[in-house]
Amino acid sequence: MGTKSREVIWSGRIMGAEISARHAREEARKAVREADRAEAEAWSVRMEGYGGPSQPSPTIAQCLNGGMGWLEVECNRCKARASLPLDAIRRPRDTPIWKLEASLKCRSCRKGRSAPPVHMIKLTATQSITPYKWVHPTEER
Repeated sequence: MGTKSREVIWSGRIMGAEISARHAREEARKAVREADRAEAEAWSVRMEGYGGPSQPSPTIAQCLNGGMGWLEVECNRCKARASLPLDAIRRPRDTPIWKLEASLKCRSCRKGRSAPPVHMIKLTATQSITPYKWVHPTEER
């Protein structure tokens, strides 16, 4: 007859610590998601209400993590509005949203090689306007 093995003695505390760690990681992920959403909403309200300033802005990854996956833009010339999906934009995920504005152009009132720029209005969780066919400026249309 021997004594209890170490596995029997410590297994309850080990399992409890693992469950606690798993729960803490899940809570941390939720907190980061809420913080990302709050930052994206604050930027969106600032853009929609004041018309800017566009910087500092959240990154594409923060917007997607927070559930704000659509960027609403408006053409400066024809005032056409469009919603762009952020997950389809081919930029590194750590790119701030304000840096996208220079590469976005209106395709509705484009003439030849010149296309008027668009300005950003707000971020939304769902598509709220007709899709805008976004093409990178270096791609062939």
